[in-house]
Amino acid sequence: MTHTFSTYMKSALLIIFVVSSAFMGADRTEPAQALELEEEGVRWYTFEEAVELSKKEKKKIFIDVYTDWCGWCKKMDKDTFNKDEIAAYLNENYYPVKLNAEQEEDIVFKGNTFKFVASGRKGYHHLAAALLQNKLSFPSFVILNEDFEIINITPGYQQPAPFHKIITYYYGDYYASQDKSKQFEEEYKSPF
Repeated sequence: MTHTFSTYMKSALLIIFVVSSAFMGADRTEPAQALELEEEGVRWYTFEEAVELSKKEKKKIFIDVYTDWCGWCKKMDKDTFNKDEIAAYLNENYYPVKLNAEQEEDIVFKGNTFKFVASGRKGYHHLAAALLQNKLSFPSFVILNEDFEIINITPGYQQPAPFHKIITYYYGDYYASQDKSKQFEEEYKSPF
């Protein structure tokens, strides 16, 4: 009888092992699915990546200039960049860039090396200062045209509706003339 009980226990343990392995295998797929969900949203590039991509396939570059300590930057990430309509528009029409205005890594652009500048408690990155024309305010957004020229600087937190209007306006080159600007005002339809 002990031999039968021992055989029964071994069989039961084997079944438990097989079933738990199956569940553990199922659990292992969940993180992959979670990663896929996390990859939805804005596909952020580094500044250098966006420049290289734009050299191959011309697109405007949208730059979110932020800092780690900026509460309004975090709110913008949560409330605006998280919206499907915003993420889809930026991904399709721009090369979106997140640029930490206090990053310490050098950035080479147009033959110039932009560096971190120690100042005050932390400091700032020289490229952020150049893009914002030395008006360091966070968050701020810079749009570069296909020739890497600044066509827009927008300081401050933006809610989804006005933000969508801004990125649509500059993507469509409506800023190029008063007639086009008027046309935009007549034709623009907000998704919000």
